[in-house]
Amino acid sequence: MSNAMTAMLSDEELIQMFGNEATKEKAYTMLVKKYQERLYWHIRRLLVHHEDTNDVMQNVFIKVWRHLGSFRQESSVFTWLYRIGTNESLTFLEQQKKKRSLSLSDDESPLANTIRSEKGFDANKLEWKLQLALQSLPPKQRAVFTLRYYDEMPYEKMSEVLDTSVGSLKASYHHAAKKIQEFIVKEN
Repeated sequence: MSNAMTAMLSDEELIQMFGNEATKEKAYTMLVKKYQERLYWHIRRLLVHHEDTNDVMQNVFIKVWRHLGSFRQESSVFTWLYRIGTNESLTFLEQQKKKRSLSLSDDESPLANTIRSEKGFDANKLEWKLQLALQSLPPKQRAVFTLRYYDEMPYEKMSEVLDTSVGSLKASYHHAAKKIQEFIVKEN
């Protein structure tokens, strides 16, 4: 099937196809194609490294393969994928933090160092300052900010993805935006 055909199939149709052994792999492939780019960039903003993002994406899509057949459709597939991607990313970041503390590394911000080492990095450009500021946020607050700022996700949908109340998400976003603003002002 062409990409245009994939775009025309609804999530419900893809789930139905997934339930049929004859079309299961095709439905899965189409679902991955439909959402992989958006999900990749969401995860990449949280993890920074392309390789780490690919590892987490692989874990996400393994979980999707295992659990799509039992997906209850209480939320949209998009929301479900973002929830899995966000949770996998936060778990990955927590594991990295534990590894760093076990190795007694004094490097407090390896993701910020990765950004500084990127080709074309210019500490005077606002987009680089924003990336550095994002890395100064706690992981869950970074997830809230990226979902709202980059993905323009409504708070109600974010509530489903992060399993957090709308009020808490609004407060978290407000605090994140304030921290980012303070970081950027301080860097000037």
